[in-house]
Amino acid sequence: MDELLHSLTTEQPNANSNDIDRMDTLSILKIMNQEDKRVAYAVEEKLEQIAMAVDQIVERIKRGGRLLYFGAGTSGRLGILDAAECPPTFGTPPEMVQGVMAGGSLGAFEVAREDIEDYKEEGIADVSRKEVTSLDCVVGISASGRAPYVLGVLEEAKRRGAFTVSISCNDRALIDNIADININVVVGPEVIMGSTRLKAGTAQKMILNMISTATMVKLGKVYKNLMVDVRPKNKKLIERAKRIIMLATDVPYEEAEKYFELSNGNAKVAIVMIKAGVDCQTACRLLEKNEGFVSKAIEEGMVYENR
Repeated sequence: MDELLHSLTTEQPNANSNDIDRMDTLSILKIMNQEDKRVAYAVEEKLEQIAMAVDQIVERIKRGGRLLYFGAGTSGRLGILDAAECPPTFGTPPEMVQGVMAGGSLGAFEVAREDIEDYKEEGIADVSRKEVTSLDCVVGISASGRAPYVLGVLEEAKRRGAFTVSISCNDRALIDNIADININVVVGPEVIMGSTRLKAGTAQKMILNMISTATMVKLGKVYKNLMVDVRPKNKKLIERAKRIIMLATDVPYEEAEKYFELSNGNAKVAIVMIKAGVDCQTACRLLEKNEGFVSKAIEEGMVYENR
């Protein structure tokens, strides 16, 4: 018997849901809702570690590195999901943030391949395939904190000089011994014993949301609380970009639409053009000089125009 596995918090029975098979539907949902409420408080306890991870990720991306998520099963799917949302939301190149799943995203994303997580060598191979370097930040995600695949990932990434972060839902996880920063969010036993797609999965999703979003804010992808680097590739996103211009500059729709066209569909550039009173070429130059931060570009542009 695997004594370590049986001792994990995520593998314990939950006394609150002990009779869930005899409950009516509403009672089942109330139990799940009550347990889910614990997740945000558990994540709150690890905000300092998450902040440290974000600062390291930002530093590496500025130097040309990448943010790479690795996980198996639910953990891997969540990493892929978070990475996939970065290009449309923040206008990032697809290679900047990537999710890698044990078994491959094509083979294991839709049909579970739980056996793959038992092979450390698969994790080592995936890190090699991604050509991880010392510029990269590698995040290993494992609810149990002991998946051999993730252990292999972190060990190989560490060997290559990458900065490493672990995310687990147990105290004193095995992956703690490898990663530079450990984010252990203990959410307690699951409503269905061992089903870590529930509270553990929710906690992991919340942490990944925080990591990617805070990173993009620190990289100048947001002005106020507007996602100004959105890439408008369909009607909905085109209208969203125009609304972002309106909210950022207090201009009417018609003017926002005009500047959207003048900026070649770039909300960020349009905002600087309007707020600083400059042309498209100057707005682009100001943004480049200020590392993409709209507020800094506007400030410098206004000084430039008022000379």
